Amino acid sequence: MEELLGCTGFEWDEGNIDKNRLKHGVSWTECEEIYFNQPLVVAKDEKHSPKEPRYYALGRTDAGRGLFIVFTVRRRLVRVISARDMGNKERRVYQDAQEGSDEEGA
Repeated sequence: MEELLGCTGFEWDEGNIDKNRLKHGVSWTECEEIYFNQPLVVAKDEKHSPKEPRYYALGRTDAGRGLFIVFTVRRRLVRVISARDMGNKERRVYQDAQEGSDEEGA
């Protein structure tokens, strides 16, 4: 996803920095970690994008926690909209991506 490759950081403000911690127990630092760990699965979220392009990401924190994150990109910054633990279906998609990246590295 080229838009993500051009990002230079993250956008956090009072509106989103604690929302995911309070609702789902996911800290803002955990959200950022998945973007630096492999594999990272990113896809466009066509269904929930009426006003601005939205994407979802599946990834792992440094501690190995699997997260599902919905985000947008504003002014070359990743803005996390929501973050939670991966569900069963998302975990399977992520495992398939992980197995594919393991085969490429072999």
